Amino acid sequence: MISVQRSEDRFRGGDEAAGIETRHAFSFGSFYDPDNVRFGPVVACNEERLAPGAGFDEHPHSHTEIVTWVVEGELTHRDSTGRATVVRPGGLQHLSAAAGVRHVERNDRDRPLTFIQMWLTPLEPGGDPAYTTLPELADDTPYAVPAAGAGLHVRRLAAGERAAVPDAARVYVHVVAGTVRIGDEEGPELGVGDAARITGETGLGLTATAGPTEEEPAEVLIWELPA
Repeated sequence: MISVQRSEDRFRGGDEAAGIETRHAFSFGSFYDPDNVRFGPVVACNEERLAPGAGFDEHPHSHTEIVTWVVEGELTHRDSTGRATVVRPGGLQHLSAAAGVRHVERNDRDRPLTFIQMWLTPLEPGGDPAYTTLPELADDTPYAVPAAGAGLHVRRLAAGERAAVPDAARVYVHVVAGTVRIGDEEGPELGVGDAARITGETGLGLTATAGPTEEEPAEVLIWELPA
């Protein structure tokens, strides 16, 4: 089964006056939809847009695997373990909140920041917080999140190029740039911000129908998830 969620159907949140625009794919904060609480371990996929100087002040997390993908701009991160980093486009950040951690996320630059932040529930609660950053995630090297039994793939595809969708119990697809089609010519086409939740399918392919420009590839994030 393939269920598509369009970008325009996401719940709009954030704080416009503070320069924060958020689009939620799942129930989040004051927005509650009992039929859209999670997909496997994924409980949030937020598109965040921060104006220059805007950000999220220090706030707590626990028992959550937080994976962030920067689309444009630069994300400044600081947390209660003393870490301070800057994540740039194509870079991945993974904060394992474990038993508890506090952090700050800001756009300290003079241009807009866009990032995708995905939250997954761990298989077991507790433990010590951990933090990982990758300056770039290669197409052929998925990023494993063993605490949630999940793995993240990035696919960058020129128009007409095809890639396999993992044969997993559940697969979550989010389009970052360009447009792609899932399956054959009758399959759904997804644009920027669209997502697909795939259950019980095997042998699926993903074909780029267009990039953001003629020179740039389509970019897709794919979560390989357990049942």
